[in-house]
Amino acid sequence: MQKSTGRRPSTSRAQLEQHALRLFAERGFDEVTVEDIAAAAGIGRRTFFRYYPSKNDVVWGDFEAELERMRAVLAAYPEGTPTMEALREAIVDFNRLDAEQIPWHRRRMRLILEVPALQAHSTLRYAEWRRVVAEFAAERLGQEPDALRPQVIAHACLGAAVAAYAQWLRQEESDLSGFLDEALRALGGLAD
Repeated sequence: MQKSTGRRPSTSRAQLEQHALRLFAERGFDEVTVEDIAAAAGIGRRTFFRYYPSKNDVVWGDFEAELERMRAVLAAYPEGTPTMEALREAIVDFNRLDAEQIPWHRRRMRLILEVPALQAHSTLRYAEWRRVVAEFAAERLGQEPDALRPQVIAHACLGAAVAAYAQWLRQEESDLSGFLDEALRALGGLAD
């Protein structure tokens, strides 16, 4: 009897992320290789790189798609909506999670906020996130995205979001959306 040599079952980005996050939690980020993640997912090393350019990127998931979603949400706000109100609502929405995603997201955010090896990579991702916020603020203010005020707004929003995440990680059964809403409300009329 001849064995079937058909194609292996495919792996989704989300499944690959879950394998990686589980391995990072068990062994530590620095101790896990791309080969380990690929093996856990039942794929080859080369296939891993079709999903993500690096081990650091798998921690961030499909961040680019999420940024595009946030950009679209912001673009849909009517002109009369105060800038900081629109940003607060969009950022809370950007970080809204289904209940089954929460444990995975906690693992992800612990890595992003606590693993030194990820800090440089995180800086690049934070810059992409701030760009979306600055572009929206700049349009509302009639300024260029790299002008001081849109940049202050973008940096302040990121700082508020990171502080909310840190609080959420310290309190196991807490509500991320509530922390984000409170932190962003504290920025008040920054754009007015």
